[in-house]
Amino acid sequence: MTIQTSQTRSAALHSGDSILIVDFGSQVTQLIARRVREAGVYSEIAPFSQAAAAYARMQPKGIILSGSPASVLEDGPRIPDEILASGLPILGICYGQQALMHQLGGEVLLGDSGEFGRAFIEISDRCALFDGLWAEGETHQVWMSHGDKVTRLARGFRPVAASPGAPYAVIANDEARIYAMQFHPEVVHTPDGARLLKNFVRHVCGLAGDWTMAEFRKTKIEEIRAQVGKGRVICGLSGGVDSAVAAVLIHEAIGEQLTCVFVDHGLMRLGEAEQVVSLFRNHYNIPLVHKDVSALFLGGLAGVTDPEAKRKFIGKTFIDVFEEEAKQVGGADFLAQGTLYPDVIESVSFTGGPSVTIKSHHNVGGLPERMNMQLVEPLRELFKDEVRELGRELGLPEVFVGRHPFPGPGLAIRIPGEVTRERCDVLRKADAIYLEEIRNAGLYDAIWQAFAVLLPVKTVGVMGDGRTYDNVCALRAVTSTDGMTADIYPFDAAFLSRVATRIINEVKGINRVVYDYTSKPPGTIEWE
Repeated sequence: MTIQTSQTRSAALHSGDSILIVDFGSQVTQLIARRVREAGVYSEIAPFSQAAAAYARMQPKGIILSGSPASVLEDGPRIPDEILASGLPILGICYGQQALMHQLGGEVLLGDSGEFGRAFIEISDRCALFDGLWAEGETHQVWMSHGDKVTRLARGFRPVAASPGAPYAVIANDEARIYAMQFHPEVVHTPDGARLLKNFVRHVCGLAGDWTMAEFRKTKIEEIRAQVGKGRVICGLSGGVDSAVAAVLIHEAIGEQLTCVFVDHGLMRLGEAEQVVSLFRNHYNIPLVHKDVSALFLGGLAGVTDPEAKRKFIGKTFIDVFEEEAKQVGGADFLAQGTLYPDVIESVSFTGGPSVTIKSHHNVGGLPERMNMQLVEPLRELFKDEVRELGRELGLPEVFVGRHPFPGPGLAIRIPGEVTRERCDVLRKADAIYLEEIRNAGLYDAIWQAFAVLLPVKTVGVMGDGRTYDNVCALRAVTSTDGMTADIYPFDAAFLSRVATRIINEVKGINRVVYDYTSKPPGTIEWE
């Protein structure tokens, strides 16, 4: 069966008020979409191989071309002819600039030396991108990452800024409304980059910047009602923010036609299962099936130590239990998921081919083929911070909406080695103490994700004049904007000492605490 998603329908609702971002493989393309949305304009990313179809579907008001690891001098990806002939405003970034010049009659050559990192450009002329921001003769910091460079402009273009390594750092064709820059305005290392992008979407493309979460909520409710009709929807709750927000939004749209199933695998944080049940049954009065299958999951994880084997077992067993509960409910026509926009983007590489799998992601994505159901994915256009904003718009309590991300496999991937009920209980207590101390210190909202890990290592300790031989607990806390990269949170020594003392004193089975200082990359945020 062909699984129908919400992408085609939702694009129609944003028709005429959107920006299409063509992805040529840059590692920071997602940041372009975020900056555009921060300017109050809806945007979508499409791989260059699917950009023509996305253009026809979306009918956007403007187009942004991303950077790329490829080279136009080595048969790199091309801008679709439909986009070049569209007559729409276009903004080329890095490779996007080079591709424009290469295809429009300019010249791109391999530079004598590239520019990587911080650079300074000198503004030589006025430009619509600079309105209210940069003036002729000024010098501004930007972030460069290029080897090739434009050496001759196509007809109709003029230079408006230059750097030592890029004589055409910013170029403009005012009549065609095509602009391009060699640097990356989407990254924070270009201090004025967000305002440059805002000038493009608001001034050049003429968009009002009125895309708000309240409008998204209203539009999405109408869309859900149109898609579902009188059908029944079943939603799998994981205990996380995404599935909860999706469920509340869908319930607002179709009421009793929605039934939620919470598969309690016994791998949640302390008190989390009770919190989920209470929120949906008591606060929102949403029909909820609570299935405690912790014995099934923990029994199946006995003896399993490989991280991928853990993830695959949990994902498969979740599907099996969910499928059985769906039958008990009486069947449904639609399956609701809390799929987010990064999941959609990362599922298709910019070439249209397979992407490298770092980890298998726990999701109920395998269910539709087995259960003959259509998907309802109301969050598939949103980033994580936007989901939180929608949750607040829907009235979910801040303590729930603002929670740190929690992986689908739960504590199983925070216990390297074998997962047992006893080890889960030990980790739950240590994790709760850690998070409590973070909240008490007023640091919770400053941290993207914080958690404890129970290591498969025992060390000798001394407690009460007696020898101990117990587990090591690792603490992790990172800052991030989207989870794609992350830095460690710089706790002071007094805080870490206080947390370690509490964990060792209050959690039987742990006698040593360490702090993880690894950034992402090279590490991942989770340990497994």
